[in-house]
Amino acid sequence: MRAPERGALPLRLATTLGRTYGRVTETVHVLSTADFDRPTRCDGLAVGPLLVHLLYDAQRALVGFASPASAVPDRDFVTYWRDFPPGADGETYFERTVASAYRRPGALVQHWRELSEAAVRAATAALVDKGRRVETQGHVLRATDFVATLVLEATVHHLDLIVDLPGAPEPDPEALQVTARTLDGLFGPEAWDVIGWDTTTYVLKATGREPLDEDDLDMLGPYADRLPLLG
Repeated sequence: MRAPERGALPLRLATTLGRTYGRVTETVHVLSTADFDRPTRCDGLAVGPLLVHLLYDAQRALVGFASPASAVPDRDFVTYWRDFPPGADGETYFERTVASAYRRPGALVQHWRELSEAAVRAATAALVDKGRRVETQGHVLRATDFVATLVLEATVHHLDLIVDLPGAPEPDPEALQVTARTLDGLFGPEAWDVIGWDTTTYVLKATGREPLDEDDLDMLGPYADRLPLLG
């Protein structure tokens, strides 16, 4: 069974990032104080602390776009994630502590909105220069590849956020395609031939958010041990 075609990265990737972050904002701005204590798919992180994690990724975006590089890129939007294998998640105490420091969830949401919207504006400006390179996490990436890493991070964590939030919006469809395209690269060329899940299921199972069942193991065959691809 063949996976749905995902194709190349979108031409207007900054717009994709804007919709990706916007869906997160749409999810969290209507939540009650109690909702910020609801569980997510990330062990040890409730909704509030996970939003802090996303907030710091938007901050990473701003730092990256303000850190132009002239060196040859040593990572792309796929190989960047090989530095973050499954089980490599950091300590969650930091995110929990920061979340608790906000006196009210609305202040955290406002901070997220401001940082994420600024990151999208920076991405839009950066991608005007087709050859722009940035430095992040000790590596050099083309700006397009860097934006794709931001899309994946926010998309996967959006799915984490909404697990206990009935009626919350789903991630942006194009962002899911970018995420799946990245996972294809991590899995290898066999992904096109053996993976038959819909895109959301692929993201959840390939990142270890949902366990593999017997049908999945039969479908994947000898490639099952490649999953999860990242944590």
